[in-house]
Amino acid sequence: MKLREIYSTDKTVISFEVFPPKSEPEKLLKETAILANHNPAFISLTYGAGGNENKSFNLLKNIKDAGINVMPHFTCITSTKENIEKDIKKLSQLGVENILALRGDIPQDKSLMKHDFHYANELVSFIKEKTNLSSGVAGYPEGHIESPDLKTDIDNLKRKVDAGADAIFTQLFFENEFFFDYVNRVRDAGITIPVIAGIMPVISRKQVHKMTSMANISVPKKLKEALEKYQDNALLDFGIEFASEQCRGLIKENVKGLHFYTLNKSYSTDKILNNIKE
Repeated sequence: MKLREIYSTDKTVISFEVFPPKSEPEKLLKETAILANHNPAFISLTYGAGGNENKSFNLLKNIKDAGINVMPHFTCITSTKENIEKDIKKLSQLGVENILALRGDIPQDKSLMKHDFHYANELVSFIKEKTNLSSGVAGYPEGHIESPDLKTDIDNLKRKVDAGADAIFTQLFFENEFFFDYVNRVRDAGITIPVIAGIMPVISRKQVHKMTSMANISVPKKLKEALEKYQDNALLDFGIEFASEQCRGLIKENVKGLHFYTLNKSYSTDKILNNIKE
């Protein structure tokens, strides 16, 4: 089922993101089996960080063989058109229907960069021209860290949408008002496709510090205080309740979808989904 069909429902759609582990992929398959109990529309599978593309087709096939729809990520800054076409053929053989089209992180070693693609909208256009795959793209409620302002960032988003994107998956955020304001701005820009809320449960101080150092993500006072006050299991429990409250607020406003950045751990996301079902 393609993204445009997945998000045609009036219900809030649930999906998850995982990444190829460096070792012991069977552990990830156990985690995805737990997540599968919540009947996700799909699980998205990332490439490696920092522009190091890890096209783990074996893992993708294993998840798909377990009866779960998979949406792989395509990054283009270090890819050629030839490589993308080869990957598309592999995906077609596996029956994949959706991809998340991304520019990708600029690698430290600039020699790894190719020149066939410079921005995600070019990748979306290429996929639209060559295939009947459905493309999702990234959105940034507080603006991309490389963008001078939110308006410029939404102008860039519109280029991706005009190129043929079918859904927008946002970067994580900790305050729902940023998401609601972003959706309003996106609609004012004439963008009508679904905007899916990216949720990442707090599991550690290190995780929050890493994410906020890499992206424009505001940390509300309540969360700052919790990071100072709690640690280990206490912080994990706080993160579950904090994200549960976030999700309830988003569902109340009829968000089209919740996309959980699981960090390959099912525990928190499983608890959150059980909480919001109550």
